This record gives sequence, C-alpha cells and structure tokens, in this order.
Amino acid sequence: MKLGEAEHRRELRSYYWGFAGAVVLTAFSFLAALWQPFGPFVAYCGLGAFAVAQIIVHFRCFLHLDLTRQKREDLQLLLFTFLIIAIMIAGTVWILGSLMDRMM
Repeated sequence: MKLGEAEHRRELRSYYWGFAGAVVLTAFSFLAALWQPFGPFVAYCGLGAFAVAQIIVHFRCFLHLDLTRQKREDLQLLLFTFLIIAIMIAGTVWILGSLMDRMM
C-alpha cells in the first residue's frame, strides 16, 4: 500500500464518520424537537447541545481542524471570525430591542 493510498483511506474514513455523526445528531435534534418529555426548556438545551456537537463534528471530520500545532492558527482564525459575527448579531439585536422599547 502506497503512502498516498493510506492517507486517502484515512481521509475517506474521516468523511464517513463525519457523515454518520451528522446524520445521527440531526436525527436526535428532530426527535428532541418533536418529543419533549421534560418540557420545552430542556428540549431547547438539548437542541443547543446537539448543535454544538454537530459543529465539532464538522470541524473535525470535514474541515480537518484539530488542536495540533500546524492547524492551531486555522482554528484561531475561525474562532475569531465567529467572535466578530457574534458581536455583529448581538449589536443588531440590542439596537432592534432598543428601537422596539422606544416605539412602545
């Protein structure tokens, strides 16, 4: 077996595990939304946990981001991008909430 062939198999295995994990987490999310035995708050917390788990699966299996030294800069860049997006969303919600309070 050649070196490139082994790497190709490892990458395909990562994609298969990522796809299976994404399908399972999506199914659990739908089940948590449809079947709420402990009330809506617990269902919302479960949906949030499944969403975070699915983000981790996508980062690890599809984007090949991990905590090795080589890929750490890519992960930091991605986290900084999410921070900027979160600040923009929070600012928008804050401004729209303030406008709603002033109009009521």
